[in-house]
Amino acid sequence: MSTPISERDAVRRLVQRVGLGPLPGELDAAPGFEATLAALTAPSGPDPGVAATPAPDFPAPPAQPPGRVSPAERMARRKAEIGPLRAQAHQLGVWWLDRMAAARAPLPERMTWFWHTHFATSVQKVKYPKLMYGQNDTQRRLGRGDFRTLAQAMIIDPAMLIWLDGGGNKVGKPNENLAREFMELFSLGVGNYTETDVRQAARALTGWRVNRGTDTATFAGRVHDAGPETVLGSAADFDNTSLVDLLVRNPASPAFLAGRIWTRFVSDTPPDPATLARLVAAYGPGHDITALLREAVRAPAFRDPASALVREPVLWLVGALRATALPASKLPATALSGALTGLGQVPFTPPSVGGWPAGVPWLTTAAALTRMRLAQTIAATGDISPVADAAPGARIDATAALLGLPGFTDRTVAALRPLAGNPAQLVGLAMAAPENTIST
Repeated sequence: MSTPISERDAVRRLVQRVGLGPLPGELDAAPGFEATLAALTAPSGPDPGVAATPAPDFPAPPAQPPGRVSPAERMARRKAEIGPLRAQAHQLGVWWLDRMAAARAPLPERMTWFWHTHFATSVQKVKYPKLMYGQNDTQRRLGRGDFRTLAQAMIIDPAMLIWLDGGGNKVGKPNENLAREFMELFSLGVGNYTETDVRQAARALTGWRVNRGTDTATFAGRVHDAGPETVLGSAADFDNTSLVDLLVRNPASPAFLAGRIWTRFVSDTPPDPATLARLVAAYGPGHDITALLREAVRAPAFRDPASALVREPVLWLVGALRATALPASKLPATALSGALTGLGQVPFTPPSVGGWPAGVPWLTTAAALTRMRLAQTIAATGDISPVADAAPGARIDATAALLGLPGFTDRTVAALRPLAGNPAQLVGLAMAAPENTIST
């Protein structure tokens, strides 16, 4: 490993990756690395930013007249729902961006975003934003504690049941989708289960239904396969609870979760065996997600200059919003939605159950142009007074400070210098610069 980055730069990296990017003045007030880590990961009390961004309301669907409905009437009702549901989905996404931008204690939102990419679920199939909000809230409440508890909730989450076809799973005709993805993508990883395990686990997950009247998951015992099943070599009358227990206790699960945390918070290079063992030990028998995260960022690799991570578009955007004290809802709606679509990452619409990619796929020429346009809009709309109030000769340094960056390369400085007389253009270009696109 090359010479580690400085303590100051390690704090910057910590605030950017474990947080959501610094609020104005936050880095100036930040203590050392360990104290900053402790503050970021401590249980959070009332958060004024959260209080200022209450969740949206989701109007109940119009009451339907009793009696049989013809296929044509059913189709007409579904078409009538499309516009309002799309508007609610957009509202939900903007609300979450506002919440992330406003939060004073950012870890709950940062981990909720992590779990959204892990338990990737799309409103495009689920259709009902209220169910997506319910999943989002569950991940926020449970996403920093015992992974077992979170996994127990996710396997019967109503949005997840719709997304992975678990809501029609019944004895005699088990759908394998939920069982397969829960093993492969959510708990064990590829190569740690067999096709027989999938088929047997699918039987254990039969019987769950989504009640659209109450927006809850309900269990219908009459269509549940009572077993017994044999999964991962264990035979029992499994149900959703005991199946998750079995998966989470499997030795492959802690290492799989540790790898996911590592890739998103530390480095694209997998941890060496000794480091992985320390991560697994920190995760421990309590499946402690926050302890795992703390151990990951304490690893020497976190301070390695080579451990740069490309910022996902949403995390890049939220960092820019936090730096300029700008709610996403203050941006032109078409500009925001068009930019997120162009960047390839719209909250609540992952491309597949595998979620969004990490790393270089975000660094396309088209994405760079889209990022530039959005950055210019943010800089023209948000509060950039620390830069505008600085003397022209000091504005490049003031821009780096505003964005929480240690500075810019000579090449970037040469591109920024002609814009020193126009603070908005200067900040917009800097937001889209490599130094702010990649967490170095």
